[in-house]
Amino acid sequence: MKVKLKELAMATLNGNAIAIVIALIPSVLLSQLLHFCPVNPVTTSISYMITLAQTAFPFIAAFAVGMILRLSTLQVGSMALATFVAAGNASPQKAAFLLNGSGIILNIMLTTFTASILVILLDRFLGQFKIILESLLVLLIAGGLSLFTKPVMVAIQTAIGQVVQAATTMSPLLIGVVLGMIFGVLIVSPISSVAIAMAISLSGIGSGAANAGIVACSFTLAWMGATVNPLGGTLAHFFGSPKIQMANILERPRLFVPVIIASGVAGLAAALLRMTGTPFSAGFGFAGLIGPLTAYQHSAGDLLLLRVTLAFVVVPVVSAWLMNLIFVKHASFIQPTDLKLSL
Repeated sequence: MKVKLKELAMATLNGNAIAIVIALIPSVLLSQLLHFCPVNPVTTSISYMITLAQTAFPFIAAFAVGMILRLSTLQVGSMALATFVAAGNASPQKAAFLLNGSGIILNIMLTTFTASILVILLDRFLGQFKIILESLLVLLIAGGLSLFTKPVMVAIQTAIGQVVQAATTMSPLLIGVVLGMIFGVLIVSPISSVAIAMAISLSGIGSGAANAGIVACSFTLAWMGATVNPLGGTLAHFFGSPKIQMANILERPRLFVPVIIASGVAGLAAALLRMTGTPFSAGFGFAGLIGPLTAYQHSAGDLLLLRVTLAFVVVPVVSAWLMNLIFVKHASFIQPTDLKLSL
């Protein structure tokens, strides 16, 4: 099997982007709804299931990448073992393991990439012994390597968090613009916007602006690619996550231009409208209505419903329309096919 490094890289990006949406959608669609439901065995079981689904992200990522590359079941399963080790979301607790969150996305992506190279190489050299040795070797080599790269990936995430933290010391309106832009970029990057927001305890106007930036990014990418993507794929940008476009954006960095502009405008509008939020809500945007609902619950002042609607629906939609009009229809700087999803 001959695969170019670019094909492996794109498969890694596409597979991880799809896996993020798969693992995230159950939680974002139901987590806010469960807050309005009485606590009983049914709602408790649903909460348990959607939380557990997020921890399965490393396995889903490995299988998604493997399916894109058309690898065998043995190869994909071996990749999944190494990726689970790389995630870092299972920590030893005496005689048990504690599962927490979806893991370190950067390290998961790096490991799916290295593990895919390894399984292709091993398939050539192990011959009839691959059924016995392949899973062990991939676990030890790719999984072992991931233990060394994990601190580096965490350090990168921490450094980005420090940059975001520095932005919160600006004036309120400047905070809105800068954080809107930063989180509009983060949500379509390999970095977890939720992890960054939680790490620096981003709240208040900063959280509201970050959410609005993500919402604007979601609507902008969905609108620009709507003519070439199915309805479900278009809706997944804001009901799921715009990270579904990660591979396209990293392959074509010019797509960041309309995203940054729209996110900055939406972040400014959110600051002007005094939208606030919590560290948990800051990295979600429109997904599961977490951003708008949290802003409605935590913001103060008159005409709150109107202000929330303006910040999280009207301004992002108008910004998305303008970005599509300018960059797709008039300037032809971006083609709809640039945003075609590999689903």
